[in-house]
Amino acid sequence: MTPTSAELEAMAEALEASGEYRVLRRLAPRASLAQPQIASDVRKGLFVDVETTGLDPARDEIIELAMVPFTYGLNGEVLEVGEAFEAMREPSEPVSPQITALTGITNDMLKGRAIDADIVRRFAAPAALVIAHNAAFDRRFLERYCDVFTTKAWACSMAQVDWAAEGHEGARLGHLAAGAGFFYDRHRARNDCLAGVELLARPLASSGRPALAQLLEAARRATWRIWAEGSPFELKDVLKARGYRWSSEGSGAPR
Repeated sequence: MTPTSAELEAMAEALEASGEYRVLRRLAPRASLAQPQIASDVRKGLFVDVETTGLDPARDEIIELAMVPFTYGLNGEVLEVGEAFEAMREPSEPVSPQITALTGITNDMLKGRAIDADIVRRFAAPAALVIAHNAAFDRRFLERYCDVFTTKAWACSMAQVDWAAEGHEGARLGHLAAGAGFFYDRHRARNDCLAGVELLARPLASSGRPALAQLLEAARRATWRIWAEGSPFELKDVLKARGYRWSSEGSGAPR
């Protein structure tokens, strides 16, 4: 006889209580919390993730997009997670075996598929903040694909939460999820979004505050984009070490 959910949970708790085991639980839908009585204390967020044919937004293309809307309080508490948007599109060139191995997305899955930019625009319009895990990557692809993302404030759940200070050895989404005690089917855009929202909703070990609260504080600070135009080629390694990224031809940014 298959054990019930309650029996399985009791087994997991017994294993953990022994001190010899650590149990990872599958990511489950997050229950909604009571909304603040003052509507102005609530904001709409949007967690996004893309799968692409490569790393260069000037040449490579989006093949899968997921967006998970959620509401949050100004204190960083995630109040409710909405229904996800997810769609695929067929790129102009076939997906490489390397991308298929990484994402599980095959050319047959993409054949004849398209993502309607107008639907994306309407879905993203209510968001006060767009979040991605490694926003430096997703943002460049999405701003190029749909103009709504150029009008939004952005935040990065990988770079704008001090995961190392919270005891995590790395900032990859799968590693953070395991450290938080759950697992999920990785490298599909919708699942990555749901895992990202769950991580932000959970309290940090040091402060006990939701991770989203720390992210919001970081996102509210003023930031600048700096270009090192005309730099000699021989300085490329020095510039890369300082965090600069190469702007390829056709990207619209200075080289």
